[in-house]
Amino acid sequence: MDMNGKTALITGANTGLGFEIARALATRGAQVIVAGRNEAKVQTAIDRIKDEAPDARLEVGLVDLNALASVKDFATRIANTHTRLDILINNAGVMVPPAGTTQDGFETQFGVNFVAHFALTGHLIQLLNAAPAARVVTLSSIGHRGAVLDFDNFQLEKPYDPWREYGQSKLADLVFALELDRRLRAKDSSVRSLAAHPGVSQTDLTRNLGDIPAGIKMMSPADGAAPALVAATDTHVEGGQYWGPDGPEERSGTPGLAIVDAAALKDGVAERLWDWAEKATGIKYPQ
Repeated sequence: MDMNGKTALITGANTGLGFEIARALATRGAQVIVAGRNEAKVQTAIDRIKDEAPDARLEVGLVDLNALASVKDFATRIANTHTRLDILINNAGVMVPPAGTTQDGFETQFGVNFVAHFALTGHLIQLLNAAPAARVVTLSSIGHRGAVLDFDNFQLEKPYDPWREYGQSKLADLVFALELDRRLRAKDSSVRSLAAHPGVSQTDLTRNLGDIPAGIKMMSPADGAAPALVAATDTHVEGGQYWGPDGPEERSGTPGLAIVDAAALKDGVAERLWDWAEKATGIKYPQ
């Protein structure tokens, strides 16, 4: 897909997968909003891309996904300075941090990985609708497999289990991506929603894991970013698809269609999660 004339926004774009996505889109001609919460780190990322592509069009986007107020303020600034948004990549995330909650009281992983991106997408949906054929790509994980959405444990009501909570957040991301596409189609919107995952990739997300066992092979951030880039730019993809590496257990490989765990397709779960998220965030998507 030709990126000239298109505007893309990537959360968590100062490092890891987000940086590689931002770099790829910018070097293809897109105007890229490099979103992160640390201005110095975002600017460093922009400088790195400009070293490779001096004519790249990039801008700093400051947002703290730990706070819904920051998400709202950020989206308002974007709406005041842009007339449309062609690509939104809901990439930023945290993985197995110490127990904690966001400023709004959600378990940190669930709040950052899912709740904040549900709110951000809702705030920006009109800009996405203003583009001819916009795409929203939300990053999930192979960690969604075997996870369960526990509606009684979105705010750390139960003893903290970091991997259980991580899996729940990534299952919520996948459910959101699929349900968003269903709702967009029902409204005859030209916006398409997809999900992607990076397999097992070496990024800053692994900082809480300690030393990685020698037998575990990890893809580079660039290779891990490839499925999301396909979902965002390939002319042959379709809304509602889930992309990931095509190797054994989807841990590595080249981009291909990924397996959606049955938990993400369970009857009634998507509607219940959507209703919960609208109430929790105060964001009402257009009906």
